[in-house]
Amino acid sequence: MAEIRLTRVEQGQTKIKNVPIAVTPEGFWCCPSPVVFQKSLKAQNPLNKPKPPPPVPKTSVQKKPVPVPVPVPVSERRASTASNPSRLVLSNDQQCVTVPERPQPTTSVPAERPPRPKIETLPKKVAIEFGEPGTCDMKVVLLGKQGFSVKLSVHRDVLTEKSSFFSEKLSEQSCLPCLQIGDCEDVEIYVETVGLMYCKEMKQRLMKQNVSRILRILKVAEFLGFSSCIQSCLEYLEAVPWVGEEEEEKVVSTVLRLQAEGIGVNPVLKRVSSDISNVPKDTLSHIIELVLKSNEERGRREMKSIVLKLLRENNSLPSYSRSADICNDMIYTSCRSCLNSLLSLFKQAAEPSCTDRDPIAKHIALEADNLSWLLDILVDKQAADEFALMWANQQELAALHAKLPTVSRYPVSCISGRLYVGIGRGELLPSKETRQLLLRTWLQPLMNDYNWLQHGCRSFDRKLVEEGIGRTILTLPLEDQQSILLSWLGSFLKTGDSCPNLQRAFEVWWRRTFIRPYVESQGNVGVSDSSVLPKQHE
Repeated sequence: MAEIRLTRVEQGQTKIKNVPIAVTPEGFWCCPSPVVFQKSLKAQNPLNKPKPPPPVPKTSVQKKPVPVPVPVPVSERRASTASNPSRLVLSNDQQCVTVPERPQPTTSVPAERPPRPKIETLPKKVAIEFGEPGTCDMKVVLLGKQGFSVKLSVHRDVLTEKSSFFSEKLSEQSCLPCLQIGDCEDVEIYVETVGLMYCKEMKQRLMKQNVSRILRILKVAEFLGFSSCIQSCLEYLEAVPWVGEEEEEKVVSTVLRLQAEGIGVNPVLKRVSSDISNVPKDTLSHIIELVLKSNEERGRREMKSIVLKLLRENNSLPSYSRSADICNDMIYTSCRSCLNSLLSLFKQAAEPSCTDRDPIAKHIALEADNLSWLLDILVDKQAADEFALMWANQQELAALHAKLPTVSRYPVSCISGRLYVGIGRGELLPSKETRQLLLRTWLQPLMNDYNWLQHGCRSFDRKLVEEGIGRTILTLPLEDQQSILLSWLGSFLKTGDSCPNLQRAFEVWWRRTFIRPYVESQGNVGVSDSSVLPKQHE
């Protein structure tokens, strides 16, 4: 196995950190951990402040002038942008290693120990040699932040073969012994990417990394024009799981930027997008159909909750509004199918020859639950007005309702209760005729099932439903309010708690009927309905 050689440090420089680096038979270096450079920096930049230098006596000291270092001639620069993370400087080998001389005291003054320079100002360097020792024919110097630099001993033919960036620069000056890349944002990843040029089994090397590090390598490989590394990184990203939405966003944004530059990235993007235009509509229809036809209670309950939550997220997207009408049509098609099935089941259960109603009752409960779920979806989409009209027109279903035992029919009353709650909250705004028809068709069946709903339905909220019914009644003309509330009063006085308690709505109607006319006749219009209307349920 080849070995890594660290160059000797000239006098005046800080001691080079002995970075633990192993070299494979191919000559590829690999660090035991990704933080090797950070550890090197921390070792040379301790948290504890250095001791201040000893005070210098007030004596005149004459120092020799310090020679000015020769500036590095710049012949080529690469734009420093988000996609170009560094700056290139071409120089000769002597200039790459030029170090200013240390000043020496004159003989006229006794030699004194000069003050120790601050650790932060000392250069921090690491030298790495790739391939077999002594075979390298050029240097690449990486200048990072905080004065940290890495000198790479590399092979010209390897760099020109693997990297279009190095090939272009070295072809311009074929005898150039040293390349200096300044302002490197990620020196560690630069070194690793150059090391990958010496690696035959690149896929196995990348498998040991995480997604975040692969994205860093991909960025440098793109800058260097290291096409085989780019392809290997994309293959890794296509196969490895992405953990969390944040990591997925980083991968997708990076890959989309590569796509804009003409690099083939479709295999990766296929994980988040599809070429088939009608997949969302057809898939959503299929998912809803599967949920509606499921008989497994726990699976249905959990998937109903998940699908409803995801549809709510879709509703918040501006781009989703364009397909909202198509989605609503699909949901209403499912509603009509459930209504037809429910009516057929009621007819079967109402026949005198029907002796075993238990399977029918279970199926009725399933279809009623389906309709309640579809209604929740439409309410979230602010598209439930048509459902209210469809339900209000189910006179045949309401007539059959009275012929079935309460235990078989009460789930249907839950749908009516949900509509009353929605109207009371302003979640749907059906016409006056629809509200009148809805109360006329389904209020009495709900009142007939009310006792069972309170004790046999765990999801039934009595106070919520009573407030919804009362608010729905109060949206009608005063004559309709009177007719409905007087009919309710007769039932309430006979059955008590087995009937919805609409006393608050009754009080509002009373004040509108008996108090308001008297107040208005006296010329005092300060009394308004808002002072007597029940508060909105939170």
